[in-house]
Amino acid sequence: MEIKICGLRREEDIDYVNKLKPDYVGFVFAKSKRQVTPYKAKKLIEELDKSIKKVGVFVNQNKEHIKQIAKICNLDVLQFHGDEKPGDIVGFEQKVWKSFSIKDKSSFKYMKYYDVNGYLLDTFIEGKKGGTGKVFDWDLISCLNKDGFIILAGGLNSENIDVAIKKVRPQVVDISSGVEVDGHKDFNKMKRIIEKARDKKGRT
Repeated sequence: MEIKICGLRREEDIDYVNKLKPDYVGFVFAKSKRQVTPYKAKKLIEELDKSIKKVGVFVNQNKEHIKQIAKICNLDVLQFHGDEKPGDIVGFEQKVWKSFSIKDKSSFKYMKYYDVNGYLLDTFIEGKKGGTGKVFDWDLISCLNKDGFIILAGGLNSENIDVAIKKVRPQVVDISSGVEVDGHKDFNKMKRIIEKARDKKGRT
């Protein structure tokens, strides 16, 4: 199991992750309170530890524009959080993750049509495309074929990460608001959840 910290946008955030070494960090290029411009992300990435993989988050954006951003920022993974159809997210050099908003068992039915490197499971909130800080019913995962590469998102924090890992057994846990104070990444919260997730990984 690996750890992703999403929504980096400050120099301090880069300092934090360089010290704590999550496996992935995410930069949001879609409209969001955590949105960064490609050139701001590029500047941050230049200071990022080379061992940490870089994920770009996109929502219903033009394919050529995405390719341009991926090149500018030297991204390793493209994460699609919108209404993209299967054909919209092929033809990229980077690995591709597709998000699915989980409301009930029917939320999984379209996953089989996407030939991607990872399936990100997030919480369904009407009118929102991720980043809500809300948890969905993890028991719904029992109906899912566990052969796929699963990234678990949605309201993860240091209080529930143990249960999340035990119930879902994802390949990656994706954390954003759960390591923030007043809308900004917090070193101590980040440190706590990474330590707990890695301890859990060692015992499962």
